[in-house]
Amino acid sequence: MNDTTSAILTEATAAAYVAAAGFRVGPVGRVGVELEYCVRDLSKPMHRPEPDHLLELLAHLGNPLPGGSGVTIEPGGQLELSSAVGASMADCVAALTRDLALVRGVLAGHGLILDGTGLDDVRAPLLVTDHPRYVALAEYHDRSGPKGLDVMCNSASIQVCLDAGSDDEEDWGGYKRRWWLADAIGPVVMAAFANSPHRSKSGRRWVSHRQGLRFGTDASRTRAPRRDDDPRAAWSRYALAAKVAMVAGPGRWHVPAGLTMRAWLRGHGPRPATLEDLERHLGTLVPPVRPRGYLELRMIDQQPGDGWTVPVAVVTALLDDPQGAEAAAAATEPLRSPLRRHRDWVGAAREGLADPALGAAALACFTAAGEVLQRQGAPLAVRDAVAEFTERYVARGSCPAEDRRVQRRKVRVGAG
Repeated sequence: MNDTTSAILTEATAAAYVAAAGFRVGPVGRVGVELEYCVRDLSKPMHRPEPDHLLELLAHLGNPLPGGSGVTIEPGGQLELSSAVGASMADCVAALTRDLALVRGVLAGHGLILDGTGLDDVRAPLLVTDHPRYVALAEYHDRSGPKGLDVMCNSASIQVCLDAGSDDEEDWGGYKRRWWLADAIGPVVMAAFANSPHRSKSGRRWVSHRQGLRFGTDASRTRAPRRDDDPRAAWSRYALAAKVAMVAGPGRWHVPAGLTMRAWLRGHGPRPATLEDLERHLGTLVPPVRPRGYLELRMIDQQPGDGWTVPVAVVTALLDDPQGAEAAAAATEPLRSPLRRHRDWVGAAREGLADPALGAAALACFTAAGEVLQRQGAPLAVRDAVAEFTERYVARGSCPAEDRRVQRRKVRVGAG
């Protein structure tokens, strides 16, 4: 630990740091992607492969992989590929596609597959790491029920990472308008790519149960920040008002009850807070769109096959292209209800594009994205994938979760 990270923070210093670090200004265009997958053993469907075993199988490929992707294991044994930052969407997709093919090939040789779904609803959640961070986070979630452990151990997402934007307040490349637009299209994107269906005992229906579970955990760390003309100030307020999940220390980490970051900075924690503590806290905040210097869109369920390329292409087209941004802003205009914003997110996770307003907005957004990709000369495979997804799901007010529902019904009928 160096002197900078171990220095005791004041509330004012922490607030200023969060505001500045969340949005690093600059030109837009770079793209990064994180792919999470639940790993399955075809010969033992209920078995959860050991993290060390997975890493050993892939070790000869190098880490990072030849295309620059980093390989890590999540707390439930999910495998995550974090791409290198691409100069463009096409560059990022090409490199990550090659790395993913290498990983799939190695795992297939040992009877393992990467499951293209947003939530493992077959195996019971199980923490497969003893890292104090994850042990503490699991303990924190356990206090409010089983949903947090489900999200930690059984969920898989696609995270699209884009530049925060410039200081320009009039252009769609400015960070203020990009933050606003990412929030505006978020429920549409989540609904379109929902791929974790569930029906509760009470009959409540979800198309993205993964996101529904996340919303059902600590609201102070999972809900979208309130809309504000100053996103830096809004994010700083959100981060300091959020509850602290862990306090690092020797041995087992302390798990506080009801301690916000602001209260800790004001002297109400077990010890003075440091920059390292603040950074660790920021890493536990998981709203649908998270500013980490860049914009991280976290609301997307994992997709089957190479379907992950579609949300990457669509989100990039709508946020990084001025015409795409204009079209997305117009398409989501009818959805804007600041006083009911969280309800809008939850509604999207439940109903998906079956909601007429979301369905109409999604069709307009996907049509605009397709036009942007065509005009930009995006790779043909990506354009075709977006067009096929639009026709198969969006134009019909559907999503991949509906395919999974059909598959489950067939399994039940066959078993009967």
